[in-house]
Amino acid sequence: MARVCFFTGKRTRTGRSISRRGKAKYLGGVGKKVTGITNRKFKPNTQKVRAVVDGKICRITVSAKAIRNGLVVKPPKRNYKPAE
Repeated sequence: MARVCFFTGKRTRTGRSISRRGKAKYLGGVGKKVTGITNRKFKPNTQKVRAVVDGKICRITVSAKAIRNGLVVKPPKRNYKPAE
């Protein structure tokens, strides 16, 4: 399953993680030195939710930001009672 938001289009982004050692100059050291750079991924906080899309209820992947901003319309609660 792709980690892509249905509404906002947020997806996994790539970046780098930079490791440093040493003491900063303003703290009395000789400065921070880069000791390694590795690739990393920034993953969006996506959730699977049931939502109304084009009048139909379907399960979609949306970001937490889309849920907070009210872009997701949840289906109405069913008042189902089993037959006795």
